[in-house]
Amino acid sequence: MGLGRVLVVDDEADIRKVVRLTLTKAGFDVVEAEDGEKAIKEIRSGDNPVMVDAILCDIHMPKINGVEAIAFFRQQFPQVPVIVLTGQPDVKGATELMKQGVVDYLIKPVSPEKLTEVVTKHATGHVYKDKFKT
Repeated sequence: MGLGRVLVVDDEADIRKVVRLTLTKAGFDVVEAEDGEKAIKEIRSGDNPVMVDAILCDIHMPKINGVEAIAFFRQQFPQVPVIVLTGQPDVKGATELMKQGVVDYLIKPVSPEKLTEVVTKHATGHVYKDKFKT
């Protein structure tokens, strides 16, 4: 039994891969989508929506961007924590997103330790303890 399931939404395949490997190593099941449109389809697939414990979402993506996708996630799944992971930080945008219920705002590149700590905190409600630290 893992720590939970995380939906990772980012248009950069390399970023998704690094995030997936980092979170999988920490004990999470990871579902990926390359843009907001695919993320919405993924989470609503079939009669039962995909259940996730956290959503990690980029902002600048084609088709449905992160702001639009986050608005959908917050409306449809208000109990699921949404964490922004962006390479183009914007203080005003971050403030607006936090007002809309985003629980954390990470800036790329983010260390594997910080990523795991933030996702663990919000997805499980537990403090991340790195089992490899001495």
